[in-house]
Amino acid sequence: MKKILTFLLLTATLFSFSSCNKGEGTGGRGTIEGNVYLVLHPDDNYNLDKDTVLAAKEDVFIVYGNDSFYGDDVETDHTGHYIFRYLRPGNYTVYAYSTKPSGERVAVAQTVTLGKGETVTVPDIYIHDGKAYGTSIVKGQVYATYIDKNGNVLSTGPAYNHRMYLQRVGEAFPCDDVRAGLDGVFMFQKVTPGDYIVFTTSIYNEDEIPLIVQKTVSVIEPDAIVEIPDRFEVTIKP
Repeated sequence: MKKILTFLLLTATLFSFSSCNKGEGTGGRGTIEGNVYLVLHPDDNYNLDKDTVLAAKEDVFIVYGNDSFYGDDVETDHTGHYIFRYLRPGNYTVYAYSTKPSGERVAVAQTVTLGKGETVTVPDIYIHDGKAYGTSIVKGQVYATYIDKNGNVLSTGPAYNHRMYLQRVGEAFPCDDVRAGLDGVFMFQKVTPGDYIVFTTSIYNEDEIPLIVQKTVSVIEPDAIVEIPDRFEVTIKP
């Protein structure tokens, strides 16, 4: 009886092993490798220029097949290169993280198919970082008519040092304010996507009642310079 039970247990064990689906994962002879580059978005950059460098010492993750969690992770070397070894054939997803100024991380992924014993190179992964990442610039110009105390026009031209305000639609207070430059050009930096009101103040009449002059602007996507097409016109009494 014991011999029969032992035989049945052994048979069940062998059947269990033979019926396992050896899908994606470790235990094979395949290799997946690639490179990660870091795109830097510096602050106080009015042209939104970016600097791309080798992403050294960045964590890279690999997902086996359709798993909901990564199976392994490695760190890139000083050249931004990474490698996963001893993998079985199948589909794999490799990813690294971009970091927004808020601290939120966004996965940047590539998916590849690995054959038996193959070495597959993953398309380059570009991750992003920097205080201006994921934001845009809103740009405009303000001109002024300068008058004396009697309302006589002294001159017209760029409204240098005039204060401009940015307010998100639906909010009660401005989220930013800047002063126009020598050419009357002003820029709001690090603006996230959304609808905004850009406004300033002007003299309405001889009683110097302030008038709000405003325009609306929509920031559709990040990493763009959004220009207000029509310039602001204000009256200023020096």
